[in-house]
Amino acid sequence: MTGEKYLSLESPKSRLITLLLCFFLGWAGGHRFYVKKTSTAVVMLITMGGFGVWFFVDFVMIALGAFKDKDGLPITKW
Repeated sequence: MTGEKYLSLESPKSRLITLLLCFFLGWAGGHRFYVKKTSTAVVMLITMGGFGVWFFVDFVMIALGAFKDKDGLPITKW
């Protein structure tokens, strides 16, 4: 079903996997590739995680459950 993703108020992506990808590959935008934010992931890859600042902000947002996927759904499922 194509509209299935809109029936839930949270992303089907795992917050733990997103957090681990950010920790280990955050400088390369690995977590953003995982949540399908490819354009910003490429920018992170080029700037080495936004010179470390963008990577840190994303890590904190993921840890607090405020990070969202491409569709704007919060990634809260562990």
